[in-house]
Amino acid sequence: MGEDLGTWEPMSVAEATALFGRLTTPWWIAGGYAIELFVGSPFRPHDDIDVLLLRRDQQKVHEVLAGWDIQAADPPGTLRPWPADEWLPAEAHDIWCREHPDGPWRIQVMLDEADGDEWTSRRDARIRRPIRSLGLHAADGTPYLTPEVQLFYKAKGLRPKDEVDFATAVSLLDPKALRWLDETLALTSPDHPWRARLSD
Repeated sequence: MGEDLGTWEPMSVAEATALFGRLTTPWWIAGGYAIELFVGSPFRPHDDIDVLLLRRDQQKVHEVLAGWDIQAADPPGTLRPWPADEWLPAEAHDIWCREHPDGPWRIQVMLDEADGDEWTSRRDARIRRPIRSLGLHAADGTPYLTPEVQLFYKAKGLRPKDEVDFATAVSLLDPKALRWLDETLALTSPDHPWRARLSD
């Protein structure tokens, strides 16, 4: 998916926090901004902004963004309108949102899986951890996805921006986070080039 689906003018982290901060269910800033919040300062531009919700809380998107043009990537690679009374299938996990159909896209919501009190990765159900340990908080209270989990998702594509995010964050990860990421990649992608940096 790209520019053929419309332009992006992503909202700021503060704007996203003002909207989703009203929820009592878990949510986290994700993607490149999650790494930036962990690092503590900007280090590269961002083309979009991502928020992560648990799949079971997907209808909260319509609650937070009532009246917006909300479209699901279903099937992946395409967009279609997502009405508020529909439950998205398991293969749909990206939601694009804008104030009105003629406007730019403002935010992308990603859905991930949960089993009771545990998060399970949509890419590999063997990867799981307590939901309470899935996020951290910035100094201003903004919740964001832990860097090791975000880097696990970024490890699949190895896009230039993902390489920048990894190189910037890896030296700041504590031993527990380094070990989790290394063990997770060992399970899912044992020959991944990042693993050498995780055991330096």
